[in-house]
Amino acid sequence: MPSPTLSTALSTGLSTGLATGLATGSGRVTLTSALLAASLLASPPALAADAVDAASLPTSDAATGATTDAADDADADAIVVTGSRRREENVQEVPVAISAISAQTLERRGDYTIGQIQQQVPSLQIITFNPRNTNINIRGLGSNVSLTNDGLESGVGFYIDNVYYGRVGLAQFDLVDLQGIEVLRGPQGTLFGKNTTAGVINVTSRKPSFDPELSAEASLGNYGYHQLRGSVSGGLIEDVLALRVSGAISGNDGFLWNKTTHTRAQNYSNKSVRAQLLFAPTSDLEVRLIGDYARQKQDYTLNVFAALHTTYEDGSTIANNFAQRAARFADYSLPTFSPFDRVGEADSHYQSKMAGYGVSGQADWTLGGATLTAISAYRWWDWDPANDGDSTSLPIVVKAQQANRQRQFSQELRLASKDNGTFDYVLGAYYFWQTVRGYGATRYGSAGPLWYLNSTSALSTAALDGYEVNSYSDPQTRTLSAFGQTDWHVTPRLTLTTGLRFNHEKKRGVYEQWVADAADISGFSEAEQAQILALRSSFNKAVARTVTAFTDDSLSGLVSLAWKPRKNALLYASYSRGNKSGGLNLTQLPSSLTDASVRPETVDAFELGLKTQFLDDRATLNAAAFWTQIRDYQTTISDVDPDNSSVTRQYISNIPKVRSRGIEGDLAFVASDYLRFNASATFTDARYLSYENAPQAYERLNEGATQDLSGARLPGVPKWAWTLGADASHPLATLGGRTITAYAHADYAWKSAVNTSASNSAWTVVAAYALANARIGLATQDGLWDLSIWARNLFDKDYFIALGAASTGVVTAQLGEPRTIGATLRTKL
Repeated sequence: MPSPTLSTALSTGLSTGLATGLATGSGRVTLTSALLAASLLASPPALAADAVDAASLPTSDAATGATTDAADDADADAIVVTGSRRREENVQEVPVAISAISAQTLERRGDYTIGQIQQQVPSLQIITFNPRNTNINIRGLGSNVSLTNDGLESGVGFYIDNVYYGRVGLAQFDLVDLQGIEVLRGPQGTLFGKNTTAGVINVTSRKPSFDPELSAEASLGNYGYHQLRGSVSGGLIEDVLALRVSGAISGNDGFLWNKTTHTRAQNYSNKSVRAQLLFAPTSDLEVRLIGDYARQKQDYTLNVFAALHTTYEDGSTIANNFAQRAARFADYSLPTFSPFDRVGEADSHYQSKMAGYGVSGQADWTLGGATLTAISAYRWWDWDPANDGDSTSLPIVVKAQQANRQRQFSQELRLASKDNGTFDYVLGAYYFWQTVRGYGATRYGSAGPLWYLNSTSALSTAALDGYEVNSYSDPQTRTLSAFGQTDWHVTPRLTLTTGLRFNHEKKRGVYEQWVADAADISGFSEAEQAQILALRSSFNKAVARTVTAFTDDSLSGLVSLAWKPRKNALLYASYSRGNKSGGLNLTQLPSSLTDASVRPETVDAFELGLKTQFLDDRATLNAAAFWTQIRDYQTTISDVDPDNSSVTRQYISNIPKVRSRGIEGDLAFVASDYLRFNASATFTDARYLSYENAPQAYERLNEGATQDLSGARLPGVPKWAWTLGADASHPLATLGGRTITAYAHADYAWKSAVNTSASNSAWTVVAAYALANARIGLATQDGLWDLSIWARNLFDKDYFIALGAASTGVVTAQLGEPRTIGATLRTKL
């Protein structure tokens, strides 16, 4: 068997080498007309620097080893963010818990995907089953660890260049030519509004420049890893029109081996391109037009077998368990259940292919003491999967997939004061439209009758062999919002912030399911035909076209008091009320559920924070304590059909009450001009306060269909998580008039055990683990060339991303990436 290859396409894919661990429908609005009608105004993105980088060692030139002593000029290296209050501000002056990650920090680590960012922000947790089924949590809230449901939205908002991305899958491409990433923790509903009850990930890309710029890099690594990235920018008309074009190509050969097809798995290929025009006809007007396209191909979702249980928790035998079913096939042997051999055995085709593309327009028009802003965008996302539904080499479930065609349009208008007077304000309105067309398919193969029914009779074979059910769903959302936020500087040291947002949202969904293919049963008697149809229906049945709709009005608010006891210290306290509109249950529902809609989610959040700099501003400490309580928490349910234990049902519902509380902190210290350290940590106590009818854990399915999880921890949330990092650089010599600098980076991240099933099954506990990354390199101070070698998962730690259990007692796993090593060459002109 060939050696296993690289990992999760996305995760390792983008590591540009350096960070050595690199381990159309109704509702559509034409962008052009929106640009003209609204004059499209948008404030320029801000320079985001790492919150951990707040001290100042090498800031913009950190990757090349240049040194800037911010202790001598603290204001020169202030970390500027825009996401918190929609204006450029020093992050240390903002009464919000923010992790701001600069482009330089991303380069030092080689992090270019959202999945990789979580190692830098302990409060951020991302679990990816595949790009569509990605769950993002901040402080333990946002989404649960089950599969994605098209009728339910995440509580963590994702934005790129001020444009909200309606589906998480849109964020699963390479992030190209970034200026920075801001992670805002806690509800951000007043200014961001749309589904931000847990927080926001705000990404900004580099703007076009009027001065010529060129950057490029190439990386090679083990497991066939390769990456090319490049960006070029410059003026087309002096001081009036500028262009930037950026692109990236990356991929690997995969790090799993499929012994059935003798091919590698979880390989990937990414291609991305992004073009921007910047038009500045006067000093008061700036327009930015952006177009992007990205495509990803993967042989993904190959699960490996991690464990097998043949008895329940009380010792009684699991009837019709995985071992018993496997024994019915003379030519099939049980897997070894050694997951870190990195071997799977799927016989059906599996893939994870998608494309994302869009256009947006932004402009910023200065009107005396205020700025008028408009942002208009239209985006597409196409998702085409194929999944082996049983993960074995037997043709049991040969197709289990949900394709998507997502389309969205958004328009935002804002008016914001800009003179930082006694009273600052932001006023605005927002419109959003989205449709997520879903095309589902499930098909049973020739091994299905014996596997499920323990029968090869003509009746059983006619019931399941070749039986395919298809479905169609189309949830549509229209949102209209009005919002405002004020900052009253009561004194130079005391500021009161208040905000309100009114959301009016309409949702409408269509669902239907039909038999697409089945064996001809006309030769059977009427009684036998009835039996066959009943068997088919117990697995998947036809569902007549159903329509569900609702309208939801909600009010979100914020009040915050910030006090500066001295120049470089800020204390703040805040309360916010957030809302997330209801969901649509567009699936084959259990008979016990009569309402296809899910109630809205209401959030009450309290936060106390401290931001301070000391030791001549070489040390920066930011800390926050938080308490968030959610009523009618929206979640995806996965349970076993009581009428057919072979069928797992998935739908969405409400949990009465959930709470997350904890403490988090970031520390940065500049020891010298050439050495700095950073550390971040979080303690999160996230629990169900009231959840009496939770789905039963797999190890106790013989004790009833439900359990009481009141008081239990939320799945997917580590109680403790922390990260450490260090950067060092030192000039070595002068060559050809250029200073040559040696530099090194290392980081180490640890998180405690988590449960990755919605039922908190003991079979799905992912043990605590730590990952180390490292890189060393040589570079010219001006960036003409930069050569480094790197390693991700430096100590080759075996770890699970997620474990999934089944009623048969089998446990499958998704594995973390093995150690990946490589080299990167960069140049900047």
